[in-house]
Amino acid sequence: MYASPGIETACLRLQAQGADVCLVLCAAWLDRRRVACTPLRIRALTDLATPWQQTVITPLRHLRQRWRETAAHDHAVADLREHIKTLELQSERELLERLQQLASEWPTGETEDDWLTAVAGQHDRDALALLRVAATHT
Repeated sequence: MYASPGIETACLRLQAQGADVCLVLCAAWLDRRRVACTPLRIRALTDLATPWQQTVITPLRHLRQRWRETAAHDHAVADLREHIKTLELQSERELLERLQQLASEWPTGETEDDWLTAVAGQHDRDALALLRVAATHT
């Protein structure tokens, strides 16, 4: 779904507003599978994602972002920054796999709950609408 037109931009907009993109992508997957959205399930996903985001993904992202200006003028820093970006993406993939493993046993076809709103709240509604459409067509 992330490779669908406009999804990367929508996810980055949501991320800039404070949303956890891995949780958002997981929510879109759960919406597509029509898994019932319950407070207990939201809590389970959040309890899994938050420590990983705080201790792995966010520090890598902040380091990569801090090096942006220096990397524009220093080839060695630019190369290192690309390695950090790769690690950041790998850590996001790992979190997505962990979220999928947690939620894969939840019954499907139960409901048409709105996981995206439950996980992303009132962040960019246009971005969430685009994700909803992509989730139903991928």
